[in-house]
Amino acid sequence: MFPDLSHIDLSRETRSISFENPTGARGAGGREAGGRKGAAFRRIEAEERVVLADIAGPGVVRHIWLTVPPAPPEAMRALLLEVTYDDLTTPSVSVPLLDFFGVPHGRPVAYASVLTTMQEARGFNAYFPMPFRRRVRIEIVNAGPRFVNLYFQVDLTLEEVSSEHGLLHVSWRRENPTVLRRDFVIAAGFEGPGRFLGCCVGVRPIDAGTWYGEGEVKMYLDGDSDLPTVCGTGLEDYVGTAWGMGAHAAPFAGAPLDVRRDGAFMPDYVGFYRWHVPDPVVFREDLRVTIQQIGYAMFGAGGEAELEAYARTNPPAGHGWVRDDPPGMVARGLAERRDDYCAAAFVYCREAQPVPRVDPAIAAADVARCDYEHAGAIEQLLALEG
Repeated sequence: MFPDLSHIDLSRETRSISFENPTGARGAGGREAGGRKGAAFRRIEAEERVVLADIAGPGVVRHIWLTVPPAPPEAMRALLLEVTYDDLTTPSVSVPLLDFFGVPHGRPVAYASVLTTMQEARGFNAYFPMPFRRRVRIEIVNAGPRFVNLYFQVDLTLEEVSSEHGLLHVSWRRENPTVLRRDFVIAAGFEGPGRFLGCCVGVRPIDAGTWYGEGEVKMYLDGDSDLPTVCGTGLEDYVGTAWGMGAHAAPFAGAPLDVRRDGAFMPDYVGFYRWHVPDPVVFREDLRVTIQQIGYAMFGAGGEAELEAYARTNPPAGHGWVRDDPPGMVARGLAERRDDYCAAAFVYCREAQPVPRVDPAIAAADVARCDYEHAGAIEQLLALEG
């Protein structure tokens, strides 16, 4: 997966951009305070847009590290990341900040994957290669009601970028709630040739039932219409686990965010990622990736009225209800659902193209802490300091 790390390629020039070296120029870092850490961060006011990097190419962004002080989920979700390539006037990356680093719902959580990490739930790292040809501009938008202190570093190499390399695009969408029997769209609207690198998906289960995650992930490639080329077997299967899903992380897939009351079977918030690194998803012309909203429900002895009421709003999926199996159970089976889904789709495209801009009000809605969630020690301390 990694290139030969012993190879010394002198065609590349190393650069790094931060508030200590805003232009990334050679030999220009650490001017403030006589080089004694004078510009480690910047205060970003409410409703302010800040350019983190504006770089002439060609080159490749190799690593982005970033942190902000911990805050309530709705404040974290109101921070947006946008990236614009070449001569476009609208971004090719527009995504809530934490979703870019692999975790939705404005809730940092400690985990590590092959492409993203949230170290100790407060150091956010992305290792997606981000080639650019003529120019790349990286911006942060604080759409929240109060200021934040932002620390960041962008590491890159200046080098030639072949016409065969794709530029990283990230689109974000949300349906709150989804529409019954209409699969939620994770990725669509990209023009090939390209590669679907993967996704960060958030689920807020708000429908009834026993289990929310039976929906299949489907990938429609290059003109697929009614049926997809790639069809999975269920949500947790796509994430690489089975028989339900709890908090976990692995190199290429995981669900690090799992917010649920002690002893509860259904979570209140879930976030999972899936990176198609050793299993590339390539398309020549067009791509559409969807996930069904299908769950599982069971009705025990004496549950006839409960089943009748549930079936009025949640029709069966698959082959319908299985009845009296095991004996004494009224029914069990797959059922259609309506839940709150969001997704950041990571797609490489040969040519730069715009994505829809995130609406911060839609992103930050309905993500407030549950009554059993509490602010951490650092957030409480910062709140006391005002």
